[in-house]
Amino acid sequence: MRRFTLSTLRDYGMGKKAIEDKISEEAEYLVKAMKSYGGKPFDNLTILNAAVANIIISILLGHRFNYDDPTILRLMGLINENIRLMASRVIRLYNVIPTLLDLLPGPHQKVFENMRQMQNFIRATFTKQKKTLDVNDQRNLIDVFLVKQQEGKTEFSQYFHNDNLIALVNDLFIAGMETTTTTLRWAVLLMMKYPEIQKKVQNEIDNIIGTAQPQAEHRKKMPYTDAVIHEIQRFGDIAPSGVPHETVQDVTFRGYFIPKGTAVFPLMYSVLNDEAYFKKPFEFYPEHFLDAEGNFKTNEAFIPFSIGKRSCAGETLAKMELFLFFTSLLQNFTFQAPPGAVIDLEPARSATHAPKPYQVCAIPRI
Repeated sequence: MRRFTLSTLRDYGMGKKAIEDKISEEAEYLVKAMKSYGGKPFDNLTILNAAVANIIISILLGHRFNYDDPTILRLMGLINENIRLMASRVIRLYNVIPTLLDLLPGPHQKVFENMRQMQNFIRATFTKQKKTLDVNDQRNLIDVFLVKQQEGKTEFSQYFHNDNLIALVNDLFIAGMETTTTTLRWAVLLMMKYPEIQKKVQNEIDNIIGTAQPQAEHRKKMPYTDAVIHEIQRFGDIAPSGVPHETVQDVTFRGYFIPKGTAVFPLMYSVLNDEAYFKKPFEFYPEHFLDAEGNFKTNEAFIPFSIGKRSCAGETLAKMELFLFFTSLLQNFTFQAPPGAVIDLEPARSATHAPKPYQVCAIPRI
């Protein structure tokens, strides 16, 4: 499934000009939506969510949604509610001893209901697409999966069945929306908190890009902006406990025996905040990624997408999204806190390391 996913994502433009154009187009819709607030305070969660979701939706379904479309609002609502509920003590207990709570009421039952609704939407979508499927005109990832399914090869039947299609689309939709949205929300909040850093980024944008459309190739000429984006990811630490992996065989690691089938969580927090690699791990400090001459420098401890064969399949897409959305926003706006508001950098209680809800004023620059 991973090989199929990576291959299909590349075929539909991941890391290429085709997807860059989609992101740039979506950035224009996002800028227009922010301008509609006229500099007045608003919560940016919904429009950032929808903008990011539209990129993965275009690959999965072949089209985008307007930000006020009831379908995308419902899907985002299901996912965001589950992300919030997953931080509850009851669900953490359920994850340890599920049989104890299986039949009892609680937030875990709401999570299951939301998941069922999401799965029903995916099932209805691919059932509808089957009716118009054309092997010679595969419109999106779901079409490619359905064509594989129809080929009927023995090895394919083990993987290309409906349950796997539902799980795959669900995973890609959630992963493709949640983490990048949360990173961009941290980006806006941190620019509000540190206006001097925001100004330096805007100066670099003005010098390198001007009023033209930001392009992925601009990144290599913008070391400060690149460093700021890296530091946003490091400081935001979106998935502090990583995502669960499973040992495929018995293994002894650093003196510890880990049996086959054990869930293992790689603790990203311990790496992204390691004082041996980051001078000021608990501060927002873009200089972590700059050398003495102001050139961008890499850091081997920067692994927000994890590492190894099971690292994030969407890393290339996420990097392009973050750069193009971030530069487009700072090219067009200066972000400020509403009068009298206190900027709080403590994360909210949720399954991911997300900012608490906040209001922002997007003051147009152009």
